[in-house]
Amino acid sequence: MINNVLKYTFAAIALLLTFTARGKGFEVNNLSFGAKGGMSLSRVNFQSSVPQKMIGGLVLGASVRYIEEKHFGLIAEVNLEQRGWNEDFRPLEGYSFKRQFTYIQIPFLTHIYFGSDRARFFFNAGPEIGIMIGDKASGNFDYQHANDDEALQNSFREIEQFTLPVKHKFDYGISAGLGMELNLNPKHAINLEGRFYYGLNDIFANHKTDPFQASSSMSVMITLGYNIRIK
Repeated sequence: MINNVLKYTFAAIALLLTFTARGKGFEVNNLSFGAKGGMSLSRVNFQSSVPQKMIGGLVLGASVRYIEEKHFGLIAEVNLEQRGWNEDFRPLEGYSFKRQFTYIQIPFLTHIYFGSDRARFFFNAGPEIGIMIGDKASGNFDYQHANDDEALQNSFREIEQFTLPVKHKFDYGISAGLGMELNLNPKHAINLEGRFYYGLNDIFANHKTDPFQASSSMSVMITLGYNIRIK
């Protein structure tokens, strides 16, 4: 089912590109480049369940946006994003642990907008791929030897995730966001976007003999961007 979702999403984008070109090559009416920065709030969808809270991270990126048809465009981005999780130890007290992954992510998005020349609202959605380039864990206890911690053992909670090696550094999923853009003049604009990402690949090994049968990423990103129209 997951493979079918990705296949149909990529096919839809290819079809939209074909129709936009209209058999005459890309006759660009609006081409812009942008940069953005902001923060993400993320967690990992574990199965079996791991009590956790959202963890904050950094988002930085660059984009290219192409618009020819009114109300419709296409966006490609290259972003740096930090994702992971923050362990929730309640009712235990005095414990803290977080594990954060750094990704290079590449979304391919359909851009739908409406509004005036001065201000417009937009909706972005499409597939995303990513590659993990960093893995950092930190805690206020000896999480590398959690089996020796009597309080953790008596809490009957999962502990393998503290040191479990990453199996899949390649990630893919679906992104969707809403935002607003303000045109400062015909060539310069700023935008604010909230975007949701749902990962479709597991971070850790997911065989029946492994601790977790699922471990996919989920994040919410809030970014402020600046676009320069070059044509």
